[in-house]
Amino acid sequence: MPDSQEPKQITNNNAANSQFGGGLINAESVKAERIGGDVYNIYLSQQSTADNSTPSLDQQKRSQTKRIFISYKRNVIPDETVALQVFQSLAKQHQVFIDQIMLVGTRWAERIETEIRQADFLITFLSAQSVHSEMVEAEIKMAHNLAQLQGGKPAILPVRLEYRQPFQYPLSAYLNDINWAFWQGQEDTPRLITELSQAICGGQLSIGAVQAKAEILQSQLSLLPRPFPSAQPVSLEMPEGTMECDSKFYVERSSDPIALEAIRRQGVTITIKGPRQMGKSSLLIRTADVAVNAGKRVAFLDFQLFDKATLNDADKFFRQFCSWLTDELEMADKVDDYWQMPLGNSQRCTRYVGRYLLKDFGQPLVLAMDEVESVFDSEFRSDFFGMLRSWHNSRATTPIWKKLDLALVTSTEPYQLIDNLNQSPFNVGVVIDLEDFTAQQVAELNHRHGSPLNFNEERQLIALLSGHPYLVRLALYTVASQRLSSNELFVNATADNGPFGNHLRNHLFRLHNKTELVQGMRQVIRQNACEDERVFFRLRGAGLVRREGRVVMPRCQLYADYFRENLCD
Repeated sequence: MPDSQEPKQITNNNAANSQFGGGLINAESVKAERIGGDVYNIYLSQQSTADNSTPSLDQQKRSQTKRIFISYKRNVIPDETVALQVFQSLAKQHQVFIDQIMLVGTRWAERIETEIRQADFLITFLSAQSVHSEMVEAEIKMAHNLAQLQGGKPAILPVRLEYRQPFQYPLSAYLNDINWAFWQGQEDTPRLITELSQAICGGQLSIGAVQAKAEILQSQLSLLPRPFPSAQPVSLEMPEGTMECDSKFYVERSSDPIALEAIRRQGVTITIKGPRQMGKSSLLIRTADVAVNAGKRVAFLDFQLFDKATLNDADKFFRQFCSWLTDELEMADKVDDYWQMPLGNSQRCTRYVGRYLLKDFGQPLVLAMDEVESVFDSEFRSDFFGMLRSWHNSRATTPIWKKLDLALVTSTEPYQLIDNLNQSPFNVGVVIDLEDFTAQQVAELNHRHGSPLNFNEERQLIALLSGHPYLVRLALYTVASQRLSSNELFVNATADNGPFGNHLRNHLFRLHNKTELVQGMRQVIRQNACEDERVFFRLRGAGLVRREGRVVMPRCQLYADYFRENLCD
């Protein structure tokens, strides 16, 4: 790959209408930084007038200039059109970054993180398609986490593009409590630009009050995005996020009945393990539904929502854990009372749950904890998971603890991260290890989508994806909704604008800045080995690799082909 070159200026005199990455750029001044070949990152800024401005005026303009990152789903209308129009307008006064480049190794991921980190604002365009984008979600999550560490920067400015549905989790956790803007057609673009400009200069987006948000939202949910009218007459679901309990596209695996039967019993511990996007959270939701029907109350805690500051402070974490659980149960918060005791955090937490929550709540409780691997890198992980193990053990001697079921979901192998296995909650009770779809399950899912693939194409899909649950569903949805033909799906499998481009780009983004994982992935691709066992379990937890005997290989052929090309040295 060619080395980076110096940024070059393109002005109205020589590139008034310049074509970059499929987007037409027309602005006073364009700075395009060459990454390699014909690939560029694009900035827009106000045209220089160095000789005509007095120093004080120039200084004043610079103080008013903000750094802005625009997050949107590429190759989608109206998202890309509106994003570029806002981009061109705001760049007349501010330094604006928009990703209009093709993937070239990990430099792309480095630039995305750098730009979000340095931004004052992140404008995110949310449509029926972009709310399901892994990259849009990743950018919003990064901005949210950085803002907690950087005094509120970047501030997130969400723009709903003709989208009236409630945000689904996890976007709801990031966006529900902040103001929104709403766009419902091209005639709204000038008003939207004015509204965003005012927000950047210290104002607020217009939709903030509870009533105003309620008026925007539609009460009934629909399947998003809707298939094209020409699609087969079968009701389809976007293959994104946690599935509803009654979804006809949910494929039950052999381990499902074990979890569902276990939760009907009293005082159980269930661990659901598997790489990313295996359907762990969907199984957890189904398990919780069975628990509710059995007369239990379910408190759901997603550990992704603990911020970095909390995960680095044991006292803050245990207190917040107790307060969060109390809030889920709609009980009075008495954490301060129990934290007066001269005890350790795990002892205080245990007394709070056992002597207050379980005692006063009365009803059997399921504590469902998703993404618990978020705690694995903390210094207090052994204390926390040892506490959960003690709760499990206490059921044998203390009746109150039989009222508590534990359901834990993790994508990382916990045995590598907990020193004393006798203090681990992951090797007791019922352990569910989810696996990829079998050929029979792929065939059944193809049938439920209206059989968009023939028998030979089914075999080709399995050879490409190895039964990866999310990617199989995505492929079948794409063809069933006639967004692509089956031939186009396979031909463009690794393309940046192909059916899996957003998913692959997100994986590359997640690997950024994790040198050990990048090196480990290269070793897997080149040598079918991973010498560092800890790195292997991290890569497997990310859903990127698998092991057969002593051979370590990319999880599927799609990953092998993509990362061989894009994971540059």
